Amino acid sequence: MADVKQDHKGEDVDSYGMGNSADPKNMQELTQYVQTLLQNMQDKFQTMSDQIIGRIDEMGNRIDDLEKNIADLMTQAGVEGGDK
Repeated sequence: MADVKQDHKGEDVDSYGMGNSADPKNMQELTQYVQTLLQNMQDKFQTMSDQIIGRIDEMGNRIDDLEKNIADLMTQAGVEGGDK
C-alpha cells in the first residue's frame, strides 16, 4: 500500500505542473480550464437565480390574484372589508 501512495504523489506533481520547472503551456491550459470552470459555475448560478426570481414573481402574482378573489367573495357575501 505504501507504494501506491508514493506513486500517486508523483503523478499529482507531474499532472498539474506544480514542480519547480512548470511548463508555461501547461500553466496556460490550467488557467484556461479554471476560467472555463468558473464561467460555467457563474452561468449555472445565474440560471438558478433567474429561476428563483421568476418563481418569486409568479408567487407574488398568485397572491395578488388570491387577495382579489377573497375581496370579491367578501363583496358577494355582503361583508365589509377594509383595504390595507
